[in-house]
Amino acid sequence: MYILTNKTNKVLYVGVTSNLSQRLFQHRTGFFKDSFTSQYNITKLVYYEKFLTIEDAIHREKQLKAGSRQKKIELIEIRNKEWQDLSDTIF
Repeated sequence: MYILTNKTNKVLYVGVTSNLSQRLFQHRTGFFKDSFTSQYNITKLVYYEKFLTIEDAIHREKQLKAGSRQKKIELIEIRNKEWQDLSDTIF
């Protein structure tokens, strides 16, 4: 489960994947041309969690998507106060 944002940290995107590095590559190259992330240039990884099963990851993704923007911001800032791109930590 992961959260991406754009360069100005204004738009948040919550997603889930079994291969985060591959999924980040897809987001950054605009692999899905008409996607929300492509339209808003959402490519910066600011938060992620690992799970043992995809079902657990999907459950967590749904929790976050149902929550407020403020809750997502608070979650990000607990681990990544400066909103740095965390991509290097997974490669």
